[in-house]
Amino acid sequence: MQSLQVSLSVAIPENMVLVQKVELKELREQGLKGVYWSMKDLEQRTSKKHEWIKENILYPSRFRKILDVENGGFVYYPKSKGQTWSFQATKMADFLDKHFKDIYSV
Repeated sequence: MQSLQVSLSVAIPENMVLVQKVELKELREQGLKGVYWSMKDLEQRTSKKHEWIKENILYPSRFRKILDVENGGFVYYPKSKGQTWSFQATKMADFLDKHFKDIYSV
């Protein structure tokens, strides 16, 4: 069997860098640390309207027991009219990734 040894040079543009996948993930997570999402932010992140989000993610008891700050979660559920939803961005993003199948297989 024949083999061929090749030496290859790849130019990386000045405006780009090579980063390990693990480091990239950490950098993305840092971008969400200390950030809180509103319902509008969550709508943009999921490409779903607030009605769908409430019906399929926030109100089903299997998720609410995990999400609600009253249960040690990371979502503030408004208690009265005029109050707004608040989501701890890093944890909500992780939840959405982890429970994608559960959310969409109702």
